[in-house]
Amino acid sequence: MIKRQNTLKLLMVWFCLLLGQTVYSQSDYTGNKRVTGTYAITNATIITSPGKTISNGTIIIKDGLFAKISTSAQLPVDAQIIPGDSLIIYPGFIDALGEQGVASPEEAKRPKDMDPSNPPNHVAGITPELEVLDYWNIEGNGVEAWRKNGFTISQVAPKGLMLPGKTALVVLGDEKSSNYLSTASGLYAQFKTPRGLYPGTTLGLMAKWRELYKNAVLKQEHEKMFVAQGNGLARPQNDPSLAAFYPVIDQEIPVIFQAKDELEIRRALKLQNELGFRLVLTGVEDGSSLVEDIKAAGASVILSLDLPDPKASKVEFDEATEEAKKAQQRVVEAYNNALMQAAHFEKAGIPFAFSTQDAKSGEFMKHLSLMMENGLSEEAALAALTINAAEILGIAQYTGSIAEGNLANLVITTDKLGDEKAKVKYVFADGYLFEYEGEKPKVDMSKAKELVGTWNYESETPGGTSKGTVKYEINAGELQGEIVVDDPDGSGQITRKLKDINYDGKELSFNFSVMAQGNKLIVYAKGTVMDDKFEGTLSIKDMGKYSLTATKVPEFKL
Repeated sequence: MIKRQNTLKLLMVWFCLLLGQTVYSQSDYTGNKRVTGTYAITNATIITSPGKTISNGTIIIKDGLFAKISTSAQLPVDAQIIPGDSLIIYPGFIDALGEQGVASPEEAKRPKDMDPSNPPNHVAGITPELEVLDYWNIEGNGVEAWRKNGFTISQVAPKGLMLPGKTALVVLGDEKSSNYLSTASGLYAQFKTPRGLYPGTTLGLMAKWRELYKNAVLKQEHEKMFVAQGNGLARPQNDPSLAAFYPVIDQEIPVIFQAKDELEIRRALKLQNELGFRLVLTGVEDGSSLVEDIKAAGASVILSLDLPDPKASKVEFDEATEEAKKAQQRVVEAYNNALMQAAHFEKAGIPFAFSTQDAKSGEFMKHLSLMMENGLSEEAALAALTINAAEILGIAQYTGSIAEGNLANLVITTDKLGDEKAKVKYVFADGYLFEYEGEKPKVDMSKAKELVGTWNYESETPGGTSKGTVKYEINAGELQGEIVVDDPDGSGQITRKLKDINYDGKELSFNFSVMAQGNKLIVYAKGTVMDDKFEGTLSIKDMGKYSLTATKVPEFKL
């Protein structure tokens, strides 16, 4: 008995960072509800900004703002309590450029007898006067999927060709709110031209860009002179496309240029150097070789979260020609460079954010983990998703970090960024709570009866050999279980309920919790069942794995 008690006590010391999964909230599990407008998230690990952590802290949210952040905050009587034990709270993620909720405008109709060398602007994809909010809906495609990943603010981009319109800043909050932070945050530009019409080619696009910008400068000067003196000057004519450049010329908003590869980046930098506008390079997929040029230009950078498909880089070419092998090697190098690009920008000291454009919401965590496995630090990854994005978008004075008075945007996860076990549990956007239960356990009930009964288990841990029993039963059509362990606090044996049981007839996993000196330990078990034998591992958080075996006790019938 003493030996088994010491075993779990040593485990408690060995695993000092604890992860909990079972939390309870008094709010509506359908999400997006402000019952009172006041919430208290207690006893959580709070990452207020990259590199700054509050342990066992409490956050009080009131009417859409962070009201109090402390380790000893007094809880308001009307607050809905969310126990944050062993959960991690981050500032809400910011999508520096996305298309969530954005619809495509109607396709421009080509006039009859139109000269293809001089088409109307709207036919040529030149509509900088359009505002994306005219085509955006909080209930539109992609909003919920990206919010479920922890994104609370997005700079949404219009859809179209060369100059499709102005971007806007939105909060991914409640459908009844306006959710607008800025109706015109940037002028969006792309290296996309219409087929069969001028500008038609990249060189034509560059020439058209210069023409539009310089004509806009002249037109703005003409308008100012007309207002100042008027006499003897022709009345300026209305041109919405040119007028859309005025905030860019006045340095009020940047040009947000979609530039994926090195060639497009060079072209965007060339236009900026000639014309002098503020530049944000977005959707960058291959730009690490140009970090010095980007730094010299003072351009901001938004990297793409859309990584290449790894399949092409893993094709075997043992019997291929030398030329084919060289081509495959270039594919492998390009793939590796894409994985390491964020790390290169971090090393170069260029702050960057992330764009969700072209990325799949279901691959966000996986792609972020891949970048971190290839040199991107946890702090830089978080900065790209929060404070860097806020600074690039000019909103760091009220979001991008967890601070009293800031907008109540945050994401609550079961583990740290980059961890394969991390799940988004809660998201606050504009003070509205969205709750995500995660994937429900899956059990093949036709096989579950094989587990029913008592199993004797044995585990080798840093504290020695630990032994006990596990019992399974089927109750109300569900597989349930409990495990007998020694109380880490020394009060004998205790029985704990098994959580999240998964069993497909072969693979078995579950977890259970124990309290040790006021801290909750979540113990994970995973392995394979063969006949009446179980072989697998036991772990607590990500601090190591240890062997776990079990044998089913035979049933004796009279």
